[in-house]
Amino acid sequence: MMNDLPLDNHPSTPLAERLRPRTLAEVIGQTHLLAPGKPLATAFQSGQLHSMILWGPPGVGKTTLARLMADAFDADFMALSAVFSGVKDIRAAVARAETTRALSGRRTILFVDEVHRFNKAQQDAFLPYVEGGLLTFVGATTENPSFEVNSALLSRASVYVLHPLSATELGQLFERACRLALPGLGFDADARARLIGQADGDARRLLNLVEQVGTAAATERVTSIDGAFVDQTLAQSLRRFDKGGDAFYDQISALHKSVRGSSPDAALYWFCRMLDGGADPRYLARRIIRMAWEDIGLADPRAARIALDAAETFERLGSPEGELALAEAVLYLAMAAKSNAAYLAYNAARAFVSSDGSRPVPVRLRNAPTRLMKDLDYGKNYRYAHDEAGAYAAGESYFPEGMPVVDWYRPVERGLEIRIGEKLAQLRELDRRAREKKS
Repeated sequence: MMNDLPLDNHPSTPLAERLRPRTLAEVIGQTHLLAPGKPLATAFQSGQLHSMILWGPPGVGKTTLARLMADAFDADFMALSAVFSGVKDIRAAVARAETTRALSGRRTILFVDEVHRFNKAQQDAFLPYVEGGLLTFVGATTENPSFEVNSALLSRASVYVLHPLSATELGQLFERACRLALPGLGFDADARARLIGQADGDARRLLNLVEQVGTAAATERVTSIDGAFVDQTLAQSLRRFDKGGDAFYDQISALHKSVRGSSPDAALYWFCRMLDGGADPRYLARRIIRMAWEDIGLADPRAARIALDAAETFERLGSPEGELALAEAVLYLAMAAKSNAAYLAYNAARAFVSSDGSRPVPVRLRNAPTRLMKDLDYGKNYRYAHDEAGAYAAGESYFPEGMPVVDWYRPVERGLEIRIGEKLAQLRELDRRAREKKS
């Protein structure tokens, strides 16, 4: 899949930069875009340069692909970081592009790293130059461009999704790094697996970890690396987890859907993944409580109490002991009977009320704490349920006059809602008989 690339052995150059691919054939991963016949491979072969947004997590080759495009198309390459750049820098880039075109006729690729950090005005500043062909815009983002990039810029650029490198692909990169940069160092299978696991799909991270281990080995004059040496050398590395980004919301979505889908092991996996990545357990506790009310509801009312108790337990014990209570709540919720009947009923009622007028309360249902209210017949003919057979006023209506018949709450045939549904059916049958008798 790859050829060995020339290696800059200057000691001050980071390994990740020394091993940066110089040709498309040296790129590891992203075969869904770079394999023969795939979108970016076709673009390289055709010579048709176009603006694009590369969306993916860190360390998957976004910057490398942009640089390779500039080489392949003999274009001037300029890079901006949205973290440090502003409209002034954009104007300077435009001026340089105009000079380059005037002097040599060469095109300019403007690479903007973390483009999602530019505001609307800054993103809009690119538009006339992209549309006029002065700049070929290549933006890199770790965030969903649908939310973070202006629609006007999105419409002028193709969006390509880059994936984290697989363990196999990271293994290829690991072998390349050892062969070219650490030829006298041996890694056993455990050390190799630990480094690849810690890299978590990030090529740059893997190379940085390998470089750290290589430096430690040289210092201690070690030539054989095992898993214990790797653990000793590397500080605890957190998994990829952006608390404000897509990885965060993707994982909490996976946790919620695993609970809803009654998959306890999957729910526990995502719960632990988020803890391992640095998620605030209090946030997870709040989401667990929400799951209990939304997806279990009255099918098992104990679920909400268990979720609340777990949150309180965490507040009392803290981390890491309190996280066990949250984990147990996740497992209970995953296995509890599921019902969203109350959730759907609530949403239906809210939707109706928001679009309906302010219907008056029927007089018989109004409270009458004063003599005037009694004189106005407030509360007159109200049927006190406890005085009726079975403590139920059969045939009574508690809706405003003229309100259409509604059927918002529909218990499911799971858990406690089986009994609730049976009770509701009995009450509705009593209502039917009472109304028939009255008519």
